[in-house]
Amino acid sequence: MGEGGVVVEPVRAADRAALEALSTAEGQADWVATNAESLAEAEQDADARPRAIRAGDRLVGFLMYEAPEASGTAKIYRFMIDRAAQGQGLGRRALAAVLVEISGLAHVRRVEICYMPDNEAARRLYRSAGFVETGLDEDGEQIAVLDLAGADRRETR
Repeated sequence: MGEGGVVVEPVRAADRAALEALSTAEGQADWVATNAESLAEAEQDADARPRAIRAGDRLVGFLMYEAPEASGTAKIYRFMIDRAAQGQGLGRRALAAVLVEISGLAHVRRVEICYMPDNEAARRLYRSAGFVETGLDEDGEQIAVLDLAGADRRETR
């Protein structure tokens, strides 16, 4: 089993409808694209790595990142936990699990994530994992970076 009973794994075709049915809590819809939009995008983007988040036998969330071989940076650009599963620490455990996966990619030295500046829950979560805010991107989203260099995160997570 993954980090604290949470597994982050490649999306299977059988998961698609269930992932598309997941939704964010009220007031969060403007913070992340729908899973249907993200899965459609992943079909068009060879660098996209869509992942289902499971807690036991339940699908509880979705994330997507890219880690192009030509870049030393992995970018997590979709991350959501279903409204019914929020507040249980699943986001924290899913983030830890995907960071283990990403740190296993030899070419990746840092991880970048973006979120809306008014998303305080995201800010606290990423800060607690060691991400450092570096400014806003061209869309007004907060950029935060985690430096993997010099630390073997597979040992610490």
